[in-house]
Amino acid sequence: MNEFVTWLLDAVQSVDPVLRTMLAGLAMMLETSVLVGLVVPGDTIVIVAGLAVASPSEAVWLAVAVLVGSLVGESIGFWLGRLLGPVLRRSALGRRIGEHNWVRSERYLRRRGGPAIFLSRFLPVLHSLVPLTVGMSGFAYRRFLAWTVPACVLWTGLYVGVAASAGGAYRELSDRLHVAGYLLVGVLVLFALVVWGAKKVIEKSERRHFEAAGEADAGNAEDHVED
Repeated sequence: MNEFVTWLLDAVQSVDPVLRTMLAGLAMMLETSVLVGLVVPGDTIVIVAGLAVASPSEAVWLAVAVLVGSLVGESIGFWLGRLLGPVLRRSALGRRIGEHNWVRSERYLRRRGGPAIFLSRFLPVLHSLVPLTVGMSGFAYRRFLAWTVPACVLWTGLYVGVAASAGGAYRELSDRLHVAGYLLVGVLVLFALVVWGAKKVIEKSERRHFEAAGEADAGNAEDHVED
């Protein structure tokens, strides 16, 4: 296992560090842009890039690139929502996403406001739809940034920190422990399970807000009919 992991890390490290860092930032920009995040696995690319960092300065620059890429992608989603939201929603890709997901995103934003922007960064599907929905809703861009910047900082620190630490620990132990490769894989699998579990907990907790918003909407509609 050590031989394979070492070969894989060496292959990634053979890519110019500047190019590697820029590619990770670009991947995050695409991952957090409207709808593109549903097909581009930005988190996987960041983990691979993080495993290959060879110094603290590389880790810092990677974190900066990932953070900037995330914020640029979120901003693209916001402004596309502000300018072209209804068009994108009616497009073939928008229809493929499903009208229920668009409605879910709108209701969530209406019910939770700013916290919906923060938490959506950690929720599947919504992390791509919410920036667009925020732009369509009339939220001020400054207010949007106030909630999305902390979420992107937390996400970046978590992924880059874990990946860089795991990669550095492996390089220190690989010459002394034959099971170092298995330990690295185990750490990454454990991290993936923790992230998956945390997302499920957040989604389960927030689902009550989706349902509450839906019931409120239904109640309002009934009131209008009675009037």
